[in-house]
Parts: sequence; structure tokens; C-alpha cells
Amino acid sequence: MRLLPGFLFRSQRPGFPDAGTMAAVLEAERREAAISSIYSSPELLKGDQDEVPGLNLGQLDLTSDEFILDEVDTHIQANLEDELVKEALKTRMEQMLSTFQCDLSSISSEIQTLQEQSIAMNIKLKNRQSVRSELSQLVDELVVPSSMITIILDKPVTEQQFLEQLHELNNKINYVKEQSFKETLACSDVQDTLDRLKIKAVTKIREYIIQKIYSFRKPMTNYQVPQNALLKHRFFYQFLLANERHVAKEIRDEYVDTMGKIYFSYFKSYTSRLMKVQYEEVADKDDLMGVEDTAKKGFFSKPSLKNRNTIFTLGNRGNVISSAELEAPIIVPHAAQKNDTRYPFESLFRSQHYTLLDNSCREYLFLCDFFMVTANSAQDLFNTIMGKTLTMFLKHMDTYVVDCFDSIAIFLSIHIILRFKTIMAKRNVPAVDKYWDTLLEILWPRFEHILELNIQSIRNTDPQKLGALDTRPHYVTRRYAEFSSAIVSINETYPNEKTHSLLGQLQVEVENFVLRMAAEFASRREQLIFLINNYDMMLGVLMERATDDSKEVESFQQLLGARTQEFIEEILSPPFGGMIAFVKETEVLIEKGQIEKLKTEEGRVVQLVRGFAATWKQSVENLSQDVMRSFTNFKNGTGIIQGALTQLIQYYHRFHKVLSQPPFKNLPVRSDLINIHHLMVEVKKHKPNF
Repeated sequence: MRLLPGFLFRSQRPGFPDAGTMAAVLEAERREAAISSIYSSPELLKGDQDEVPGLNLGQLDLTSDEFILDEVDTHIQANLEDELVKEALKTRMEQMLSTFQCDLSSISSEIQTLQEQSIAMNIKLKNRQSVRSELSQLVDELVVPSSMITIILDKPVTEQQFLEQLHELNNKINYVKEQSFKETLACSDVQDTLDRLKIKAVTKIREYIIQKIYSFRKPMTNYQVPQNALLKHRFFYQFLLANERHVAKEIRDEYVDTMGKIYFSYFKSYTSRLMKVQYEEVADKDDLMGVEDTAKKGFFSKPSLKNRNTIFTLGNRGNVISSAELEAPIIVPHAAQKNDTRYPFESLFRSQHYTLLDNSCREYLFLCDFFMVTANSAQDLFNTIMGKTLTMFLKHMDTYVVDCFDSIAIFLSIHIILRFKTIMAKRNVPAVDKYWDTLLEILWPRFEHILELNIQSIRNTDPQKLGALDTRPHYVTRRYAEFSSAIVSINETYPNEKTHSLLGQLQVEVENFVLRMAAEFASRREQLIFLINNYDMMLGVLMERATDDSKEVESFQQLLGARTQEFIEEILSPPFGGMIAFVKETEVLIEKGQIEKLKTEEGRVVQLVRGFAATWKQSVENLSQDVMRSFTNFKNGTGIIQGALTQLIQYYHRFHKVLSQPPFKNLPVRSDLINIHHLMVEVKKHKPNF
């Protein structure tokens, strides 16, 4: 029984054993519990210990080194199967594990406490760092270094150091304002210093910008130079706008007033000098298509234009809207006057408005950049500067177009505007969009009015007042052809339906005029020659400039083809009319199956065959010469000859077929027929080489 107390002492000692120690303890406790159960067994307690068989305590020396633990262990294992032993062992284990669990709970609680303390300390550290950072920034922003004071006070505003310190000063002013709203007491310590520096900076900036604006007013000054200087220091105005709005407004008002006067003075002078280099001879109300050349002859009337066709002819005038000349350098009036150079109105208009475009783009972009305005604000500021100039331009155009009868000049000016609008759209400058639209509202009605005057003049033309009759192309149709081709070619880039409609009306009146003029000739042959010459001339002029599929070209091609075919029939009739009539008559009878009626035509056939064989060569030669004399266009004349000879061969071939019918095929005169191939060889001699 001495082992049991020792066991209890060992099992209850404090501390948390490691795994090896714990295993040893459990093994020892297991053995001691087994021994304890043996000594507490009821069988052992019934009698004297000496009576227990096989157990002699007197002979058992527990302290002896010869004690055999294996025998005890075997005995213990045998007794472990006892229910009491199991219960005792279970109870002892529960107590031990409960104690171990309590120890673990205590350790977990301590760890959690340590974690909470660590988190709290981390938060305190971050808060201290944040406060330190904010205090550091506050100190840095509030402190005004002596270098800033020196540079703001002493350095010129154009130096980079001044601009850099001005940015820093602006940042400090804004920071102090922000902190003042938060009631930061330290702001009052630097407020006075910042205010005095701000006043000094504003004073120096104002003086610099005002001087630049005043430099615009000097005669012969290229104001783009001071503008570029201001753009390099665009932050100056931003600083003024943020800190002294009344000074910023003063500067902006001064700039607007100065530039408005400069632009108005410049463009007024330029426009006036520009108009002095226009052609002296300009179109007036009598320079219309249907007005006869003799209308302006008189003692008191001014002399007619040297070449009235230039009013209706495009010539080189269309170059003004080409990419090469549209943005070419502007006209310099005094240089043009020195060289005695003159220009049509559209060239002056191009130069005037290209100057406006270039200056408007530059000015609008400057306003947006320097004064920091956009959209409607930028447009309003631009209008304040350029409004007076644009109004002057519109009045000038109003005055000019009232007495203008040069429709090509007006139409070219319209297309100059359309192209300038595209250029400004690409530059993303909408500054003068409204001006362009207003200008178009002035020019379009005038162009339409001049066109209607020309239409009316042709409608009212009296052929008998246009001088002697001539089968060559008439000057009225030539005017129309030149004018129509000019308008069509210009209009191709920016088509306008109203223009197409007016040209259609003009074409109808010209076609009616040509028919009225043709009716003045006595013979149909002369009428046809006149019609063909005029249709051919108009078609040729149109095809030089207009596309082949234009309405005008298509219409005159049909008219020319119809009249040419009629003329071929007309010129073949005198020498070969008998044969042609015979072929047409007999073909009708053959088609109807009335061949027996052909027997009565034998005498006529003999006369036709012999007459053709005797005269056809001379007749073809005479026909060829006559045609070439009748038509002004050599190519057209040779084409008509070819058409006539081709038609002649076709008729003669049909004549052969008719003579192959039963009533005629046995006639001896058939031997006098000219071979078709021989005829074709002779005809080829008259074929043109182009």
C-alpha cells in the first residue's frame, strides 16, 4: 500500500508535461492502479494475509533490486479486466483530461488577450503615424520659405523660377483656405504673409499682361508674337481668376476691347484696298445670255465688255476652289497695284475670307486656351471680339451682290464658303459657323435670281433681232454651253438640287431657242445643219467639264443623234433619192406578197441601175465636200460623212436583194450593178484617220 500515495502525489503535481513524460506517467499510473486494485480485492481482505495462497508478504522485498517487474506487470494485466479496475481507471482519466482541458482553456484565453492587446497597440501606432503625417504636411504647407518670398518679390515674371514659385504660392493659398474652413488655428500665423505675397504677384502679373495687350496696338505689329508669349504663361490668368477675379476681368475686358478694334480696323482697311484691284469691267444687268451683242451699242452707253463670253465661261476661274489655291497666300493689295494686277471677284472673296478663317481659328483657340472658356462661353467671347468685323463683312457683301450680275463669281464664292466650312470643321473651330450660314443666305438667292434673269432673257429673245442668219453655232447657245458646263463642274463636289432644277429650266429654254432660230431658215437642210452644229457644240463643251452621265450630256446626245440621222437621209436624197424610194416601196410589196406588181417597174430598174453606176463616185465626192463645208466641227463632219456612206451601202445592198426577186433577176441590166465590196473599198477612202 506504500505505492499508492506515491502514485497520487505524482499524478497531481502541477505543470504541463511533454509527450514522453506523459506516456511514462500514464504507464506508471496504470501499474500502480492495478496494484492498488489487487490489494483492495475482497478476497485479500477476508482473512489473514498469510493465508493467501501464492502470496507471502514476508518473502516479498519491494526494495530489493531483484524484484521482477514483469511478473507484476503480468498480474496487473490480468486484473485490468476487472470491472472495478476499469471504472477506477476511467474515473482517474476523466479527472486528468478535465484538468488538462482547463489548462488549455486558460492558455487560449491568455493568447486571445495578447492578440487584443497587439491589435490595440497597432491601431495606436497607425493613428500616431497618421497624425504625424498630417501634422508634417500641415507644417510643410503652412511654412512660407524665404526663397519663395525672394523670388516672388524680386524675379521677373517671365523667368521659370517665378512661375514655379507662383504655382507653389497658389497651392499654399488654396491649402490655407481649405484648412481655414476646418478652423485650423495655425492658418492665422501665415495668412498675412500669403496675402502680401499674393498682392505682389497679382500686381506684377497684371502689369506684364497689360503691357503685352498694349503692344498689340502698335502699328505694323504682328500680334501673334505677344499672343504666343501670353500662351507660354497661361497660368498667370488662371492665378488671377482664382485669387483676384476683378483683376482677371479687367485684363479680359482690356484684351477684348483691344483686339476687337484691331481686327475691325485691319479688315476694314484690307477689304477696301482689296476691292481696288478688282477687274474694272464687271457684268451688269445687260450682260445676260439672251441679250444680243448690239444691245449696248450707243453714243451715251458705256462700251460693252471686251469679251462678254468671259461672264459665262469658267476658264481658269475654277482654280480658286482647287486645293492648291484655296489655302494659298492671300492677295497683297499694294503689291498687286504696283504690278497693275487685277483679279475677278471670287479671288478677292477667297483672299478676304481665308484671312478671316485663319485669324478666327487662331483667335478662338487662343481664347479657349488662355481664358479657359469652352462651348457657349468661348463663342460669346469670340463674338464680342469679332462681332463688329463680321457685321462689317455682311454689310459689304449685301452692298456688293445687289448690283452683281456675274453668276459664276457668286457661285464660286458659295463653293469657297462650303469648303471653308469643311476646313474649320476639321480644325474643330465652330467660331464663324453662323457667319458662313448668314453669308450663304445672301449669296444663294442672288445666284438664283441671276440664273432666272438669264432664263427669262433667253425666253424673251426675238430671233429676228439677233442679226443675219448663220448655220454655225449661235453665240447664245455657246454662252449657255460654257455657263452650264461651268456650273455643272463646280456643283459636282457639293451638289445642290435647286441648282440642278434651275439648270434644267435653262436647258429647256435654250432648246426652244435653238428650234426658234432654226425655223428662220428656209430649207430643212439648213435647219438641220444649224441644229446639228449647235447641239454638237453644246455637247462638246459640256463633255469637257461635266461627266458623261450628266442629264445635260445625255439630253444633247439624243437630240444630236436624231437630227444627224435626219440630215443623213436629207443629203442622200438628191443623188440617191430615186433608188432609196424604190427600195422602200418594193420592200413593202414583197413583204405583203405582191411580187407580181413589180413587173411594171422593169424600166425604172434599168434607169436606176445605170444612173447609179454612172454617177455614184462623183455624188459621194460632192456629198463629202458639202458636208465638210456645212459643219464647223471637223470631227463631227467626218462622222456624218461616214454615217451617210454607211447608210448608202445599206440601201444599195437592199437594192441588190430587191433585184434578186423573180421579176428582176433575169434582167440584162443586172450586169451593170456595182459590186458591194467594190463600193465599200471606195467608201473607206473617206474614213477619217482619228
